[in-house]
Amino acid sequence: MEKAEKMHIALADDDLEDRELFRDAIEELGLDVELSLFSNGDELLDYLHDAHDKKRPHILFLDLNMLCSKYDDCLSEIRRHSKFKDLSIAIYSTSSAENDIHKTFVGGANIYIKKPNDFEVLKQSLHEVLKINWQFHTSGLDKSTFLFRI
Repeated sequence: MEKAEKMHIALADDDLEDRELFRDAIEELGLDVELSLFSNGDELLDYLHDAHDKKRPHILFLDLNMLCSKYDDCLSEIRRHSKFKDLSIAIYSTSSAENDIHKTFVGGANIYIKKPNDFEVLKQSLHEVLKINWQFHTSGLDKSTFLFRI
């Protein structure tokens, strides 16, 4: 029997402290995942374009304000490419503004997660999000399933 493929998740966030908290939460959860961290959109896009199918993340946590020097925003640049159509993208943001949520929903994100202020809530949120069956979740995507709340 072949060993199950390890889940690969990525976080693109320009805030070092947020990247470290995310990494610490994943480690404390004891999940057997491969985690890739990116501090800017250009670094992320270079990685995605260079990665073979097996190295692409299963889930990309993308900071709402992650800018790319060559493009308006990372989300629209990722969704512009058909090779990334199956990439699940979780917008990970401090904003709870309705216009931000709507913009990313229309822009092709799969879920919107407000960054928790509490480390234990962050761990619980990540645990719940990583349990989602993304194939099922994205097939019936609507606004009520888009905003993730704990």
